[in-house]
Amino acid sequence: MTSQVEFFFDVGSPASYLAWTQLPKLCADAGAELKLRPMLLGGVFQATGNASPVTVPAKGAYTFIDFARHAKRYGVTLIRNPHFPINTLMLMRAITGAQMHASEREAVLIDAIFKAIWTEQLNMNDPEVASVALANAGFPAGLIASWIGDAAVKARLKETTDEAVARGVFGAPTMFVGDEMFFGQDRLEWVREALAAA
Repeated sequence: MTSQVEFFFDVGSPASYLAWTQLPKLCADAGAELKLRPMLLGGVFQATGNASPVTVPAKGAYTFIDFARHAKRYGVTLIRNPHFPINTLMLMRAITGAQMHASEREAVLIDAIFKAIWTEQLNMNDPEVASVALANAGFPAGLIASWIGDAAVKARLKETTDEAVARGVFGAPTMFVGDEMFFGQDRLEWVREALAAA
């Protein structure tokens, strides 16, 4: 049986973005499957009583310094988005829609959204800006709208968010290798070790 990493994430999370830049190669090197689990971080926060680090100004400021250090170590670009926080409900529905209806292109959509937010500093809160960014990535507005409005897509996203909470998730990103949970993009070495031991 192929080992697997479940990646619970929200594109509004810079830590999720950083993990995303590393996990595909990490899993490929380990011969493991990367199972994408889009969830609503706001729903997780509401259910668990957790909150974004930016709600504590000093912690928020430090967190982005720490993210910048990790981005440098990973050799990737991370730029703090001036429009942060991003309301990701529609974006996460779009990703869930891609997962359900065009799974072969799901990673392309995720990559496009992460880059729009965390390298291009686009205001993805603005539906028009988001529509243009996704169309430029090969996802026309009509296709995205059909996914966002799909009742089954809405239900799947809610189910995944509820499952995350039930399994102990309180923030993003959270990875599982089997039943072992790892929170934060700074725990990827432990994910690697868990895969090696699996």
